[in-house]
Amino acid sequence: MTLSAGERASLAHDLILSLEEAGAYELSPEQEAEIRKRVEKIERGEATGRPAAAVLADIEAKLK
Repeated sequence: MTLSAGERASLAHDLILSLEEAGAYELSPEQEAEIRKRVEKIERGEATGRPAAAVLADIEAKLK
């Protein structure tokens, strides 16, 4: 938890990719650019996170 938000996001990205079979999944240049853009916004304090439970509850409510 001593890592910055951007460092944690990058680590989470790498960990998720490590769950896949080697070479089974690669991000497109557009996906990589979007991830970089979002990490930069977090690092600048321009974006805030929400608990996953809240996000999932919002999605579930919209699907009903």
